[in-house]
Amino acid sequence: MSLEAYAGAVSSLAVLAALMIVQLLVADVTGIRRRHVPGTPVTPDHADALFRVTRTLANTNESVAIFIVLLLYCMLGGASPVWTAWGAWAYVICRMLYAVCYYANLPTYRSISFGLSLLALLAMLITGLAS
Repeated sequence: MSLEAYAGAVSSLAVLAALMIVQLLVADVTGIRRRHVPGTPVTPDHADALFRVTRTLANTNESVAIFIVLLLYCMLGGASPVWTAWGAWAYVICRMLYAVCYYANLPTYRSISFGLSLLALLAMLITGLAS
């Protein structure tokens, strides 16, 4: 299958990259405004906005490698481009919702969006295995 067939899934990478840049900027600006010394631990307290924004970025960094590996697996294995794109976009959208919910300190919705992002990754794995 050609790379063009996966254009929908590949475009999700650009949106994910933009999301990660935004998360990085939010964490950096929050740290600067709070006069947090770079390299020192952030107090683990969900009531603290600095903790929430740094955890949002860290959590995205923890799962992004799995997403990229699954996207490559689907593409190189000739999986359905439509299902690959659906899984990729579901993951990215859920990661966006996760960030918004974490920033707003909405733990139930944050957990739901996190769980849905995991389901999107699982769907991508199944899509790849089915090819």
